[in-house]
Order: sequence, then structure tokens, then C-alpha cells
Amino acid sequence: MTDGSAPHPPTAPGPGPTPADRRRAPTRARRRLAAAGLAGIAVVVAVTLAVRGGAAPACAAPPVGGATHTGKATFYDSKGAGGNCSRPAAPANRLYVALGPSEYAAGAACGGFLDVTGPRGTVRVLVMDQCPECAPGHLDLSAEAFARIADPVRGVVEVSYRAVVDPSLPGPLTFRLKEGASQWWFAVLVGDHGNPLRAVEVRQNGAWRSADREDYNYWLIPSGAGPGPYAIRVTDVYGHRVTAAGIRMLPGQVQRSTTRMYGAGAAGATRAAKPTRSLSARPTPRVSASPSPTRPAPTRTPLLLDAALPATSPTVRTGCG
Repeated sequence: MTDGSAPHPPTAPGPGPTPADRRRAPTRARRRLAAAGLAGIAVVVAVTLAVRGGAAPACAAPPVGGATHTGKATFYDSKGAGGNCSRPAAPANRLYVALGPSEYAAGAACGGFLDVTGPRGTVRVLVMDQCPECAPGHLDLSAEAFARIADPVRGVVEVSYRAVVDPSLPGPLTFRLKEGASQWWFAVLVGDHGNPLRAVEVRQNGAWRSADREDYNYWLIPSGAGPGPYAIRVTDVYGHRVTAAGIRMLPGQVQRSTTRMYGAGAAGATRAAKPTRSLSARPTPRVSASPSPTRPAPTRTPLLLDAALPATSPTVRTGCG
């Protein structure tokens, strides 16, 4: 009971992701698997099973801290969709990137930015999507972003990249309650936070309740958080912490708050305890009667067949400690 009235428990578990959220297995042909042998196939199958099962690979963590990494880049087109991070749409400038499972880290990288440098220069891209078949260090850029750093005719190029710490914000935080959300099943998507997020909490009955991040980037409290309006506290991986109030139960609508994650206009912002070097890809789930949500739908339409990629990869990042 959250509002002083008699409780009205739902007759069925929360709706969870809609059928459109389900992700299919990757379908791109990978000619180089034949050359890699059975051992290489086994590794790819293991990663694919982990992605299908909703778990991040061991040691998965998003790029953070501004350290420079090297790898390779290819490109694809999301067709305007918002990717595995569940954005309502691709960013207006169409500069985005999909990361492999070890760096996508079950959604922990969503909403962060990378500076990617190639033969022609540097481009800043939003982490918006997952590339299930990409190895650590393989960035699948939007076609527009790739063209900023290399000739698209090349198809695949060596790059260096780093996470951007405290990038410029487009505005205050946004919040989107998922379709089907109610006082008994809470699911929220947070936007315009700049750095990857570490925690989202909702104030209920005078106490803060932690939400669990799903790999499609919604933060869930399966038993609900009451009818709202909500005070939502957001913490990023660098310790910026702010609270936005007055978020209403309006499923499917983007609500823009008056609270910025940091910088000018971040009134009341605090610094939370600094995170340890090992960033959790997803919080430890709480025991719940609600079923585990299914995975989101693919939005990635490759422009480049991986059969054209070289047999060896220049990547050095492993995604582990």
C-alpha cells in the first residue's frame, strides 16, 4: 500500500517488454568463422548464448574514465530507430555507435559518449545500440559517423577511441515510463544524462528504492513504486547524483525535468561515493514473482557484410579489469 488506500494487487505480473522488444539472434554471415576453426565457433556461440540469455559476458564493463583504446570500426544504419538502448529514436545528428557485448555490458554503456579517431579525424558518438557479434574493441558506427573518420569505401578501418567524461548536455534529464507501467510495475528510461549511469532510485514511503537496470536500458521495480508523482534519484559512474521530482505516471510519454545531471543548472547536485574500478554491468536482481523480461528487438541493419572484414582484428581492449 502506497497511497493510504486499500492495496489493489494486480491479477497478473507486470507486462514487461512488449513483443516488439524481443531481440532475434544475429543473422549476418561470418565467412571468417570457417577459417577460425571449431574453437572460434565455440567462442562465438558462447557469446551469442550469453546475449540471448540476457546476461553480460564475464568482465563486461562500459568504456569509462577517458583512457584511450584501439580497435576497428565498421558501419550500419539503424533506419532512425533508437537501438537496443530503447531510445525513442536515433539522435538528430545521426552520430551513434553499437558496441559488442563486453563493452555494451548489458546496457551499462547506454547514453554515454565516445570520441572515435580514424584516418580522417575524430567524431563524437552516442552509445545507442548493441552489436551482438562484435568482439571487444569493434565499434559499429552509424554510416554518418564513419564517413567523418574514414572513406566509406574502405568498409573497415583501424581506430582509437575513448569515453568522454562529462560531455555537454542537450538539456535536463528526461524520463519515459514504459508502456504498461502502473503503480504495481515500475519501469523508467532515463535520458540526456551524459555519462553512463550507475544507479536509479525512486522515493517511496520516505525511503529510496533501487531499480534494476535491464539490458534494454529500462530501470525496473517489478513490484511497483506506487501511483506517483515520483521523485527519482539518478547517479552516474563518476558520482554525479541529482534528484528530479514530479515525474508522473504517463506511460509512453517523454517527460523533461528541470534537473541537469551536472554543470550549469544542476541545482542540488551532489557527488556520491566514487565507484570502484569494477563497474557492475547490471545490479544484482532482487527476488521477484514477476518473470524476467525478454530482450529487445534488433534495429541494426548492417551496410557492410562481416565477410569483408580481415581475419585478424587490431583490437586490444578485452573489456576485463
